[in-house]
Amino acid sequence: MEENTFATSAYIATSPEKAFDYLCELKNLDEWTLYSRTIEQIDSNTWLGTASGYQRNLYYHVRKINSPLFQGIEWHCGFEYQKYFQVYPVFLFPPNYIEPKSEEEGVYFHWLSFIDPKRRTPMIMQGIETVHTSECRSLKAILEKRAGHKMAVLGRYRIDTDTIFIDAPIELGVEYLRDLRNMNDWAHLLRSRGEVASEVGEFLDEYDQRVIVTLQTHDLNNYYLIEQSYFYPELQFTQHCPTIIIPCAYAFGDPSARGFIQHRITFWPTDKPQRHGKLQIQDFGAESMNIKRLLEAQAGNTSSFALGMSYTPVIVTANSLTSA
Repeated sequence: MEENTFATSAYIATSPEKAFDYLCELKNLDEWTLYSRTIEQIDSNTWLGTASGYQRNLYYHVRKINSPLFQGIEWHCGFEYQKYFQVYPVFLFPPNYIEPKSEEEGVYFHWLSFIDPKRRTPMIMQGIETVHTSECRSLKAILEKRAGHKMAVLGRYRIDTDTIFIDAPIELGVEYLRDLRNMNDWAHLLRSRGEVASEVGEFLDEYDQRVIVTLQTHDLNNYYLIEQSYFYPELQFTQHCPTIIIPCAYAFGDPSARGFIQHRITFWPTDKPQRHGKLQIQDFGAESMNIKRLLEAQAGNTSSFALGMSYTPVIVTANSLTSA
């Protein structure tokens, strides 16, 4: 797994609209975070405040994500106004996005954190899982209490993710991944059945079950969402995998950062084992390794694959360039 990226998720028994409105208001960080406390409002979308991960204040900025599929925001943080080096995308998935005919109410909250390896401290990386997971629980409790609940409400699904660094230009990655005709190369559990178009095609899975695969690509301004949908017509079953493709330069606030991060989001029922489609997160991870290998070779970076799944910055020395 990519070591500069951390994700945490929760089912929250409130409406997606109420969750979105609450998250857009930066002043609410005072209520649910460990120690992000707003001090001074700078503009309509920016505050100066304290921080739990740094021994100094941070500027907090919020930007709304424009997606036709679900609502979301980004938090940005930095030591200087309008110079942000941390980006935290948040996606709010309604239950009927996961299961088209679902009658479940509530929202699935997914919080993605990128930590610049040049700026991070050992404490930030050692503590981020503890802090963000506890803060996520705090957010869930506040919103559910406002909705009238007296205890934590369990959702029908849990979110799991697969994240990998790919040492190739993001333009190459988007063009490759948005074209379904390339899926035969990287999806080893599927094989095409007849002619496949760029955004829709029929495949057979490892049990020879028919699968209709569709892709939708959305430009989210600074990165991309590639929506992967796997529909089993005989079983009336759909498996979704929204995939975020984000350039490292944007994720880490470092214009010199190369390549991009691929972050795949998956949904798993909590009350029964999965029996159709991909059955475990490792199935997605194996595909991601294939994608990394193929795209890095296309980009001429054949030595990058051996370095592992994580981005490492290039350190400039007096006589050479090396990876940290």
